[in-house]
Amino acid sequence: MSDDEEYTSEEEEVVEETREETKPPQTPAEGEGDPEFIKRQDQKRSDLDEQLKEYISEWRKQRSKEEDELKKLKEKQAKRKVTRAEEEQKMAQRKKEEEERRVREAEEKKQREIEEKRMRLEEAEKKRQAMLQAMKDKDKKGPNFTIAKKDAGVLGLSSAAMERNKTKEQLEEEKKISLSFRIKPLAIEGFGESKLREKAQELWELIVKLETEKYDLEERQKRQDYDLKELKERQKQQLRHKALKKGLDPEALTGKYPPKIQVASKYERRVDTRSYDDKKKLFEGGYNTVYAETLEKTWQERQERFTQRTKSKLPKWFGERPGKKAGEPETPEGEEDAKADEDIVEDDEEVEEEVVEEDDEEAEEDEEEEEEEEEEEEEEEEEEEEEEEEEEEEEE
Repeated sequence: MSDDEEYTSEEEEVVEETREETKPPQTPAEGEGDPEFIKRQDQKRSDLDEQLKEYISEWRKQRSKEEDELKKLKEKQAKRKVTRAEEEQKMAQRKKEEEERRVREAEEKKQREIEEKRMRLEEAEKKRQAMLQAMKDKDKKGPNFTIAKKDAGVLGLSSAAMERNKTKEQLEEEKKISLSFRIKPLAIEGFGESKLREKAQELWELIVKLETEKYDLEERQKRQDYDLKELKERQKQQLRHKALKKGLDPEALTGKYPPKIQVASKYERRVDTRSYDDKKKLFEGGYNTVYAETLEKTWQERQERFTQRTKSKLPKWFGERPGKKAGEPETPEGEEDAKADEDIVEDDEEVEEEVVEEDDEEAEEDEEEEEEEEEEEEEEEEEEEEEEEEEEEEEE
């Protein structure tokens, strides 16, 4: 059953229902034989039928429009699905190409790095061979080791530090690369018995040569280890003498860390906000200057406070002076104030003399401290130079 047949049956039902609803209730008495009445009724029915037909035609037109729009939307949806599938396919292809390109670039970069490393190792091997040849050519016996200049590599690390920081995989890879150009492949295809004997003799001579070089290097390393032990022992002796000069324990400076400085009493409850440098200077002999400065400051403050005091005179005494002994003369006015001023001047002169004496003593102490500091700086510079020499020896 098609949609048109369904629509027509529905329309007929709607028409019949409307007709039944629009039928006026007729009475048996009214208009049974009146032709005009019957004609009017027929006219009404025909008008209703035409109106219904118009409604149905309009509904059919609207329905057809909706169906067309729905069909267009479905076609558009299908086209969009097809374009989306094509775009997804293109995107997947592009991602695949990008991934392949990235993998290819990473492989090329790795190959370049391996080639560069190979070249570096070849150059290092050539230098090593030249150095060994030069050592062999030398007849006179030189020092067991030489101190080379520090070459700051990547991130400020030396070559020895970079070698220590390498992983096992990196070391294995470098070992394989170095062995690849040290160990030449044996081309013995098609060799006869005589040629094979010559090749075996050549390899035997090469083994003997390498064993002798190995023995020489081991002996050289032993001499270097002994020299390093001797240098460390000398350094310990110097540090012991330095500690004794400073009044410390002989083993105070020979350890891994410097000796601890007691910067405050363990019974001190107040929070100390001074920096480490300030505390260190105090215990290096600067406490006397700080103490003198604080004394001078407190003396100045008290002197200002004393000079700015309000001088109040005693009330006039009428009658006999209290404490007067028999036979003493009367005290004239102003004599007591003059005596008090003279006492103050004498006290000020005595304080100034004491301050001058303290300043002279402080100046002498400062000179002695400066001389001691200069000696300590010279000793520290010597220690730093010795430490640098030891570090360079260890790197070698």
